[in-house]
Amino acid sequence: MLLTILAFIGVLAVLVLVHELGHFLTARAHRVRVLEFGFGYPPKLLSFRKGETIYSLNLLPLGGFVKLEGEENPTSPRSLASKGLPTRFNVLIAGAAMNLLLPLAIFTGLFIWPQETLVGRVVIQKVMPNSPAALAGLKPGDRVLTINGRKIENNRDLAYTVTLKRGATTDWLVERTEAPPITLPSTIDPTMYQGKTERLTLYLVPRWRPPEGEGPTGIVIGTVNPKVIARSYPFWQAVPKAVQHTGEVLILARNEVVGWFIGRSSPQLAGPIGIAQMTGEVARAGWLPLLEFTGLLSLNLAILNVLPIPMLDGGRLLFLAIEFVRRGKRVPPDKEALVHMIGFAVLVGAVVIISYFDIARILSGNSTLR
Repeated sequence: MLLTILAFIGVLAVLVLVHELGHFLTARAHRVRVLEFGFGYPPKLLSFRKGETIYSLNLLPLGGFVKLEGEENPTSPRSLASKGLPTRFNVLIAGAAMNLLLPLAIFTGLFIWPQETLVGRVVIQKVMPNSPAALAGLKPGDRVLTINGRKIENNRDLAYTVTLKRGATTDWLVERTEAPPITLPSTIDPTMYQGKTERLTLYLVPRWRPPEGEGPTGIVIGTVNPKVIARSYPFWQAVPKAVQHTGEVLILARNEVVGWFIGRSSPQLAGPIGIAQMTGEVARAGWLPLLEFTGLLSLNLAILNVLPIPMLDGGRLLFLAIEFVRRGKRVPPDKEALVHMIGFAVLVGAVVIISYFDIARILSGNSTLR
């Protein structure tokens, strides 16, 4: 329990500070007055003033805030509302941008750090009838070399690549060895027989809604002659790999949402309690998985904050978009404030409901990660 609490607070502190630091630095750069930089939500535990800004630590460690002067009121020359649309856009988007940069930094570090990796020959053991693999011509015994040019060295590589490409055509480079005939000439030692080996490129489309137990391609695979190696990359290779991995995580998130709409899966929502449970479970696996989990949470936070949800950054960006469409005519500040207040109430209600189900799941002994 203590590990879960400490890990959750640590991860949350990093995510909140990075997000709010984006707003803070961008506001300062545009000469918007920052009234308060707070970690957690009131009541206030302690605070100090430096310059024109109050820095505070608050009791509820479930977020943070940067309080800017005149967020809806343009009467002050250093208020956010008094600035032009580009400045307000930069300040509002900066938090999500920082939450996007954090995973890039984390993933770069993980690619640089030597990590034990299981590698071997990935061989198809079974092909389900009428599956995409069967229709493409894959056969038991085929060794999968690459999918869409990505080298396949273990079961995880194959599953990850296939998940990225659900519903899209994929090209598989496989190595196939001719099976020995039922009877060999007496002059040939059966143990020395080497059949003809050829490489084939086959095409298949991983399906969205596979039958139970078959998976998107309809194959069973195994890693033959596995071994564990330490793998790392120099900085100049780690950075592009981190960019690619970040993009792929966003694709996986998109695929998950698509799966909700086509009925392949139902949304798996977690509130602060559920996220704390997940953080504790990941922390028990080690600090490297916890770092990767932090990067994934940061990406989720970036996505959530650009959605047009009142009270969040995306909701405020929506009002900027309305202002842009109306050629600079703003929504009255009191009406915008009312929308954000209603959004805040709905958001708090949603968190309470989700937290109820989180607690019920924990009491029943279930895990969010399964």
